[in-house]
Amino acid sequence: MDLFSAQASRRAPLADRMRPRTLDEFIGQEHIVGKGRLLRRAIETDTLTSSIFFGPPGCGKTTLASVIAAHTGAKIAKLNAVTAGVKEVRAVIEQAEKDLKLYGTPTYLLLDECHRWSKTQSDSILPALESGIVRFIGSTTENPMVSMTGAVVSRCRLFQFYPLTIQDVEKAMRAALADKERGLGTLNIKIDDDAFEHIAATANGDARSALNALELAALTTAPDEEGCIHIDAAVAAESVQKKVVNVDDEQFYNMLSAFCKSLRGGDSDAAIAWFARLVYAGVDPRVICRRLIAHASEDVGLANPQAMTQAVAAAQALELIGMPEARLSITQAIIFICESPKSNSVVMAMDAAFADAERIPDQPVPMHLRDTAYKGADKLGNGKGYKYPHDYPGHVVQQEYMPPSVKGRRYYVPGELGNEGKIRQNHIRNGKIEE
Repeated sequence: MDLFSAQASRRAPLADRMRPRTLDEFIGQEHIVGKGRLLRRAIETDTLTSSIFFGPPGCGKTTLASVIAAHTGAKIAKLNAVTAGVKEVRAVIEQAEKDLKLYGTPTYLLLDECHRWSKTQSDSILPALESGIVRFIGSTTENPMVSMTGAVVSRCRLFQFYPLTIQDVEKAMRAALADKERGLGTLNIKIDDDAFEHIAATANGDARSALNALELAALTTAPDEEGCIHIDAAVAAESVQKKVVNVDDEQFYNMLSAFCKSLRGGDSDAAIAWFARLVYAGVDPRVICRRLIAHASEDVGLANPQAMTQAVAAAQALELIGMPEARLSITQAIIFICESPKSNSVVMAMDAAFADAERIPDQPVPMHLRDTAYKGADKLGNGKGYKYPHDYPGHVVQQEYMPPSVKGRRYYVPGELGNEGKIRQNHIRNGKIEE
């Protein structure tokens, strides 16, 4: 390492300086790198094939890829999918092929943000993957099954990483505080327990975030007369400011799914909890309101028609007063939908009717139901035999309204709960359904 590289290394962020160099230093992901686990065995025996590491930020994907390459003694080529094109990939492959043929030295291609690769870029590496010229390790925060080219994914082993536990993050922080070579060990730092725990907890499983916050707290706090840097809860709170929440496409849809299932299941507390997490993570609250309006019909329907009123009112409140005040109206609608009697009769009726419309051939509209609003319609027989309901007692009259192709079908079958119970009794009395 030259003088300039050494200076750059010392000025690198704490999280970068403290990257684990060996498997023993690596923290977390015990389910794949713990003693006796598949990935660890493959690393130790140098039998790891091309792989993709996916999981949230700061959980060790890129770090483990570097540890693997260093452990095996292979050459390392690092690229970032955001900046690397086909030209750079081909250059790596050509050099890797030379090193393998001349010296028997394998090459690991470490690709960050691998989900950003286009199909053309992905195709450029396929022959090298198949022939074993390079050992590919891609790291991404996205689900590769959704975000990456299937041809690349099918040639790789997938390893899912999870957010670090609070204990894992605390372990990384202690290591940084004690390390005199790469960490903060040369500084006289005193950190209160509640400050230490606050940084670890608000990092939300992201060791990088915790270490950067710890470094910021240490470097911006003036030493006292004895040269001690005291980090208390107030300093820690300023250094972290806000819990880090990772919401990629997969996590967003998983959280939204949990929110919707909580609405359907009538669990107000769970629905509010998921709503809060989605909004806190930066999700547009209009997404929540759209789901409330949909579920007001899908899961409550006519069992409590006021659910739709509450949902629409929440959406209108969001447009009129905005956030954060609209959180109250949205929360009210969430509770109302959760606590309402449930019925899926509306969605069942809709699905059945649309399925029939798609698969059953149409027949002409019956004469008595045809349009009579234009001149000469009566000469065509339009409207002949139609019974005007308001001419009959109760303003209701029995006549056939159904399309001929689905005559006799029943789409709407009212449930027994809430307001729908009354509708059901009316249907029974009118002979539409059997009791």
